[in-house]
This record gives sequence, structure tokens and C-alpha cells, in this order.
Amino acid sequence: MSTGTVIVLVVAAAVVVAALALVAARPAMRSGRLRRRFGPEYDRVVARHEGNSKAAEKELEGRLRRYGNLEPQPLSAEAREQYVARWAGLQERFVDAPAETLVRADRLLGSLMRDRGYPVEEHDEQMAALSVRHARTVQSYRDAQAVAHRARDGRASTEELRTAVVRVRELFEELVEAVPADTAHHAGPSRRGARTEAAGRRTPGGRDDDGRDRAGGLLRPGSSHRHA
Repeated sequence: MSTGTVIVLVVAAAVVVAALALVAARPAMRSGRLRRRFGPEYDRVVARHEGNSKAAEKELEGRLRRYGNLEPQPLSAEAREQYVARWAGLQERFVDAPAETLVRADRLLGSLMRDRGYPVEEHDEQMAALSVRHARTVQSYRDAQAVAHRARDGRASTEELRTAVVRVRELFEELVEAVPADTAHHAGPSRRGARTEAAGRRTPGGRDDDGRDRAGGLLRPGSSHRHA
């Protein structure tokens, strides 16, 4: 056997070994990619599939195919200010009507989702779409909805309701945050500026669901605000 033939065979064998190694590593690479993309949502889906990671990853990849290219719709600076002001109005109601506040917060978030272009008609699809871009807060939203469900039967404490409103706020703030499309289409203050302005004065048009003007900061854990 000539030296050239030996070299060709060695190279061919190396290529085959490399290809086999790549094929063997592909599932681990896919798992790592999905873990990084979905974070705690990955573990939740695996648990729901009773530890079957292949089934869980198939579901998550399906979400990416359906919603991976979903781009949030532009939100004008005026609309952002109004949403922030309406949230401030909600928190003013908490001390007198905590369960109602949670319901209204969920309703306001649903309106914001619709304006941003997320599906809102089917709950499962809504959660799937949110998990693609908001994987680290979508579980908090699920938890808040569970509290809201218990609240309908009077089985949620005031502290649980307060925590649930805070969890709704986490996703609300991510969705109301400015994105490049907003900057490209609308000139106006950033979310931080809008929040400061809404907290410091009564904003024209910034009304809660009853149409009453309100003012105040966003509800936060451990806030000293009397309605937190």
C-alpha cells in the first residue's frame, strides 16, 4: 500500500470519527441551547413531561418555530405613559380591594399583550408565545394567575394577592419596556422617564378602569407605599 493511499485512508477515518462525534454531541448541544434560551421554563416543561427531556425539547422547539420570529408591535410613547399611569392607578386600589386589583392588573396586562402583538385568545398559546421571549418571568405570571383563581373562592390571603400583583408587574414592565421598533417609529421619553413622570404628577388620560385619575409608583416587593 502506497504512502498516498495510507494518508487518504487516515484522513477518511478521521473525517468519519469527527462526523460520528458531532452526531453524538448534537442532542447535548440542542439541550444546552434550549436550556439557555428557556432557563427555568425548560425544567418546568421537562417536569410536566415526567422527566422525558426529548418530549420536552420537542415541545420547546415547536414554540420556537411558531413564535421565534414574533417581533413586539411598536408602542407609542403616549401609549406607554398611559399604561404606566393606569398601573399606578391600580396600586392605589389595593388596600381596599386586593382581589379586584389583581383581576384588573391581569386585565391590563392582557391589553398590553394584545397591543404588543401576542396571542391572547388561547391561554396555552399565550403562555407558549410569552415563554419564547419572557421565559424568566412567564412562570411568575402563571403563579399570579393561580392566586387569582383561588381568590375567586376567597382562598387567597392579602399577602398572596400582594405578591401576585408584584409578579404580574414583572411581566408588565418587560412588555411596556421600549424596544428598537418603538424608538424607530416614535420619538418620546423612555419607560423610566414615563414612570417618573407618572409617579410625580397626574397624567392626562392616565386613568384606571373606573376613569378616575391616580398617581403613584409601581408596586414593588417590600415597598413602603401604604398600598403595597
